[in-house]
Amino acid sequence: MFLTSTFSQLYDAAFAILYPQACAICGQSVESRADGIACTNCWRETRLFHDDETFCWKCGELSRQGLTEVKPEEVSCRRCDLHAFSAARACGAYAGALRASVLSLKHRPYISARLTGLLLTTQKRVPLTRATRIIPVPLHPRREKSRGFNQAAVMARELSRVTGLPLDETTLIRVAHSERYRAGMSAHARRASVEKAFAVIYPRLISDERILLVDDVYTTGATVSSCADTLLSAGAKEVFVLTIARASFS
Repeated sequence: MFLTSTFSQLYDAAFAILYPQACAICGQSVESRADGIACTNCWRETRLFHDDETFCWKCGELSRQGLTEVKPEEVSCRRCDLHAFSAARACGAYAGALRASVLSLKHRPYISARLTGLLLTTQKRVPLTRATRIIPVPLHPRREKSRGFNQAAVMARELSRVTGLPLDETTLIRVAHSERYRAGMSAHARRASVEKAFAVIYPRLISDERILLVDDVYTTGATVSSCADTLLSAGAKEVFVLTIARASFS
């Protein structure tokens, strides 16, 4: 263990000297390859979510409600009541190193070791631990061709590798090329833009499965709710959502 740690530190030092990389946030040098595109200090200042915090049990929004008043599964923001999924969780807020990682992932299909660790930690939180199958939120084929890859699929592959859960990239497809979300777009407009945007082509593969639906950012929940509704209608038993970050939206 000591030798492994020493080698890793030496490797990181050599990596920083031979291939210096500026932090995408502050511009300082990224000391460790495991941190990806942000330096250790910027990761330290990024708002991550922790087990001892209180969340809306369904959508994962931070709550001021104390757990001495109610049980965790009874905490609700009420704004997510109509969403089709059972529960959604994110690694942290859409800011700092998480935001930089999400933006980088849209251009380069790479997930750092630190981000992989955060995703795994979040997946190990109840009730996401009940998931039996991983499915990424699909892109429309035209958009995926333009980008060259689906960032949610990159996340899903890495999660499947570290969790051992089976990966399914074929069952859920996007059949409608919906409008890109814009700043100021209302929650109602977002829901309308993804209504009937998805379809299941292999329902037998998801019959009675508890799906872990993976995407990069949770904003209003419209996209993942539409996916969940499609999966449940096709026979899935339950749908959970895991994202890198959660954006503030009102």
